[in-house]
Amino acid sequence: MVASVLVSFMEKENVSMWGLLIAMLSGALMSIQGVFNAGVTKQTSLWLTASFVQVTAFAVCVAAWFVTGRESSVGELFKIDGKYMLLGGVIGAFITITVVQSMNSLGPARAALLIVVAQLLVAYLIELFGLFGVEKSPFEWKKVIGMVIAIVGIVIFKWEK
Repeated sequence: MVASVLVSFMEKENVSMWGLLIAMLSGALMSIQGVFNAGVTKQTSLWLTASFVQVTAFAVCVAAWFVTGRESSVGELFKIDGKYMLLGGVIGAFITITVVQSMNSLGPARAALLIVVAQLLVAYLIELFGLFGVEKSPFEWKKVIGMVIAIVGIVIFKWEK
């Protein structure tokens, strides 16, 4: 049943299997990374962990850039329209810090639920208002209802006897 719903969604929304798998992998890696980072923070400190995460991410990205042929140069970064878009690394540092703190205080499952709902809400608002160069999307009640259902899911998941 789940597979048929997934196939129907992919056909209706013109979603590629590759895109779907990459998105699922991204979500899984974010959860695993959050747990790892929270564990390192318990043994060191928040800022040391966040620094290590960013430095190792930088090293991996630079290595991948060299291995894949460097189709663009560092100088091209200074030609970017919308210089605010270069704040992704700064935002990444805050993502690391906030994920670690939420995992430590809420646990992995609750933190991931809240993180995903916040991502959905902000992503929908970005699309709805056409922010940051994203094509503007029309308002759709079904998306708002989906968000409400996700929030109700968090309440049910968090509900304790």
